[in-house]
Amino acid sequence: MQCPTCGAVLSPSAKFCSRCGTRVAAPPPDAPPPMAPPAATGESYVYGNQMGQRLDLPDPTVTARGRGVTGMEYQIVGTTLQAVILELDPGETVYSESGAMSWMSGNIQMATNTRGGGLGGMFKRAISGESLFLNEFTSVGGKGIVAFASDFPGKIVPVPLLEGQTMIVQKQAFLCAEKTVGLDIHFRKRLGAGFFGGEGFIMQKLTGPGVAFVCLDGEIVEYTLDAGQVLKVDTGHVAMYEPTVEFDIEMVKGFKNILLGGEGLFLTTLRGPGRVWLQTMPTTNLAKAVAAYLPTGGSSRSSSSSGDVLGDVIGGLLDR
Repeated sequence: MQCPTCGAVLSPSAKFCSRCGTRVAAPPPDAPPPMAPPAATGESYVYGNQMGQRLDLPDPTVTARGRGVTGMEYQIVGTTLQAVILELDPGETVYSESGAMSWMSGNIQMATNTRGGGLGGMFKRAISGESLFLNEFTSVGGKGIVAFASDFPGKIVPVPLLEGQTMIVQKQAFLCAEKTVGLDIHFRKRLGAGFFGGEGFIMQKLTGPGVAFVCLDGEIVEYTLDAGQVLKVDTGHVAMYEPTVEFDIEMVKGFKNILLGGEGLFLTTLRGPGRVWLQTMPTTNLAKAVAAYLPTGGSSRSSSSSGDVLGDVIGGLLDR
């Protein structure tokens, strides 16, 4: 770059001529190169695909793999909203709650029934808020796949059970299982636990042999309790526990704690021995948190309409 007055050679970043003092205008920035239109082939785009070639998306993360007692193979895919994909040999059967299936191959036959429970089984599922009927899925004429997806952010957990082994899970946690697994409702014997335990009198009981799959909310934390050891939990966070664990409810102590603590009146007490699994985001807690932001009376018509929709969503979460 040269001075326009005396012709002295200047550095590219100079603002004044060191010889004559003439102010030097900054050079204009280099113009960016023109954008070329995408070529018919060879240009990489999102997910690494190329124009004009077959669209290939990356496979989802596989978080677990395994096999059941009947030979059924499974893999759990995804991180937040997961799905379990079951591969069945000819004649193998799994079952689920009504409406739980997400996709299946063409050689999977579905049959809806009460799975031997008869009217008694239908009655127990009715009073527990579960679907009256269960769906069975059987592979016919070769290997087949059937998948079940979670309907809430959380984890799908495989529960392998030996002959006669049982596990107690929160109501509506059951997703699907091998045909050898028994599904029943579990009544809490203590009135306090039923009235104030966050899940009511009824939970679900799974009995082996076989692998069952349950949907738990948020992240999962496991604790092993020794005999007599007590864990106090905010109601609703209990996702699953072994039948050796004693489940009860106690009132929060202290008037100030009750009035100002913000933790409610009751806590769940879990007494060992046995293992317990806690969930970090119960659906009822999420529903209450979202409900605080719903439009109230006096809002515009559009806001009211949005509130109706969100209200339906919150009501559905509370009904889970």
